[in-house]
Amino acid sequence: MDWNRYLNKEIECSCGRKHICDIKHVAIGVDVMESLTEYIKEKGYQHVAVVVDKNTEKAAGQMVYAVLEKGEIFFDKIRLEADEIIPDEITLGNLIADITSATDLIIAVGSGTINDSCRFISHKMKIDYFIIGTAPSMDGYASDVTPMLIHNLKTTYEKMGHAKAILGDVDVLSKAPMHLITAGVGDVFGKYICLTEWKLSHLITGEYYCEFVDGIMQDALKALETSIDGIPSRNKKAMGAIMEGLVLAGVGMSYVGNSRPASGSEHHLAHYWEMMFLQSGQEDPLHGTKVGVGTVIALLLYQYAKKILASGKAFPQPSFDEQTWKKSIKKAYGISAPGVLSLEENVHKNSDVAVAKRLAVLQQHREDFIKLANALPAPEQIIAAMKKIQAPYLPKELGVTSELLRNSIVYAKELRNRYGILQLLFDMGELENAADCVCKQIEQYK
Repeated sequence: MDWNRYLNKEIECSCGRKHICDIKHVAIGVDVMESLTEYIKEKGYQHVAVVVDKNTEKAAGQMVYAVLEKGEIFFDKIRLEADEIIPDEITLGNLIADITSATDLIIAVGSGTINDSCRFISHKMKIDYFIIGTAPSMDGYASDVTPMLIHNLKTTYEKMGHAKAILGDVDVLSKAPMHLITAGVGDVFGKYICLTEWKLSHLITGEYYCEFVDGIMQDALKALETSIDGIPSRNKKAMGAIMEGLVLAGVGMSYVGNSRPASGSEHHLAHYWEMMFLQSGQEDPLHGTKVGVGTVIALLLYQYAKKILASGKAFPQPSFDEQTWKKSIKKAYGISAPGVLSLEENVHKNSDVAVAKRLAVLQQHREDFIKLANALPAPEQIIAAMKKIQAPYLPKELGVTSELLRNSIVYAKELRNRYGILQLLFDMGELENAADCVCKQIEQYK
């Protein structure tokens, strides 16, 4: 891929905005690690901190050490020792404690959590960072948004800056554990939903939308679709294509300045499951794995909404009972409830006035919604692809019980002020009915 098409330039877009992504270098391919020293010397960095965990040190950390030593680059080794690295205050505190004031470059060796944590620290400490990808497992490599678990609430921080360089050696990527590779596939599959919801929100709420960025995200999907057959055999060309698609998705987010082009209701479901798993001490599957399963659920919800809208059924009068809702949120979110309650207090997305306004617009766009829903793949199509690569596609495979699944459908939309299928069904007074229907449907899949 010619990354110069996307990086280090200002793009005058027909959407009316100027797009720019200030990542300096992207190298995905064979023997790309050798360019690391060149990138460091180009900027004149003097004191480097290499951040790894016990797994990523073996996967690529030792290789990074060797390259830096060969190039006579001074560096500190910072190894996160926890068995499970969580992007929370503890991880951030450990990094701040270990990164010296003289450090002028952080090299993050890993994927999701290490990348997000190092980006957060990079932004806070005003230190540049590079990312050495160890698995094609998520789309955050090129993003400037950072999801963290702060005060027990999954919080997405926007405009946190980019890695100045992204390196993905296909030899390293192809040796990643298969569940990490399939997680990347799940994260990309989520784009079917979030891109649909971006268009939907543009129609219903007037949210900003960019056809050019949408096209970039579609290219990321195509990169996956053309390479999925090579995943079971760990084909290096396929690994490179998936990694390019994931990085490209991050560039698309960067152009917009938030996660909207790459995160919708499928991500809200995944984030809710993650929070509940962590609260209960249950093992938490990888983010992209949850997103893949969330995509199947969201597709079923679109089918449900399409039937309702196609039937011509009248919308009910909005009747939001805030006190009853608050009680439900406290039960559904536990220790994370205060942040959710605060969001609604600030934006009032569930208020009768807000709902009535959206419903009036939706009434005018029933046919447009049906067209958007018809353009989505069938749930069975995603399931067939997941089966091909032996990836989870059912909630129960992640440890998501029927109760947790229903709660996530009903309450996950409260995590963000972002219009999508969950909010649409709530507005229509159909969210709980849809949750019951989908919970029954998903039990029929084998």
